[in-house]
Amino acid sequence: MTEMLSYDFMQRALIAAVLVGFTAPAVGIYLVQRRQALMGDGMGHVAMTGVGLGFVFQTSPVWMAVLVCVLGAVTMELVRSRGNQRGDIALAVLFYGGMACGKLLVSKSPQGSATNLESYLWGSILTVDPADLVTIAVLGAVVIAVTVGLRRQLFAVCQDEDFARVTGLPVRTLNLLLAVMAAVTVTVAMRVVGLLLVSALMVVPVVAAQQLTRSFAATQAASIALGVVVSLAGVTGSYQAELPPGPAIVLLAIVLFAVFGALAAPLARRRHRTAPDAGPQVCDVQLPAPAPSDATAPGRRAGLAQ
Repeated sequence: MTEMLSYDFMQRALIAAVLVGFTAPAVGIYLVQRRQALMGDGMGHVAMTGVGLGFVFQTSPVWMAVLVCVLGAVTMELVRSRGNQRGDIALAVLFYGGMACGKLLVSKSPQGSATNLESYLWGSILTVDPADLVTIAVLGAVVIAVTVGLRRQLFAVCQDEDFARVTGLPVRTLNLLLAVMAAVTVTVAMRVVGLLLVSALMVVPVVAAQQLTRSFAATQAASIALGVVVSLAGVTGSYQAELPPGPAIVLLAIVLFAVFGALAAPLARRRHRTAPDAGPQVCDVQLPAPAPSDATAPGRRAGLAQ
């Protein structure tokens, strides 16, 4: 362990693992709540175009991927909000078109190669340089500030959009904000677990934590803790066993999900015996009460949104 920490690249890798392990589940819990667990996977496809553009223009693939992925996320949210029956087809075209375009751009770029592309598809945390680390830290801090700071509002929108709209919350703005944060998380995590596996790190720690927790806040805290643990353990174990870090992190998360799933049934029976009349606590986030007819007044609406 001491030998591993003596290398600068491993120090950067572990810091990046902590940042991504903290950030990905913080966004993923809202996607799971909205039954959009595969949204991160679709954004990973779109981000490939940004990576390709970064190679073509010889600029940072990460920042270019952020720009393209955010535009894709806004498009996805607008399609979803309209409830168009052909929305799934449009999203499929967007996802696979992004992947195909990214591959073509990389193949024609001056510095494009199969090795460079693979590092973004499957992650290459050991090659994270100081500039990448700063980017991950800055973007991760923004994501955490939004997902934790606006927890009540985002939960209300994910739980019931109609009710949140009645209370005066800016539903469309919050939906777009969540989509943008998910897009940023995808690009932040692509250097750690890769674009093909980033959705797993956003979702698996959340569904693993749900096996044992009974409230939204507890699930969010537990999933973030699990994300950090599996990220650190995956990087450390991959270094010792000479394995790819990204797949190792995801497989560890899946193992924890299986273990927690095995423990969930006995715990549920025990809770039922000790408190047979108590129903499960779905969440501990108190939603604001529906507004009266004058809720459209600016002052009233501002008060409810706080």
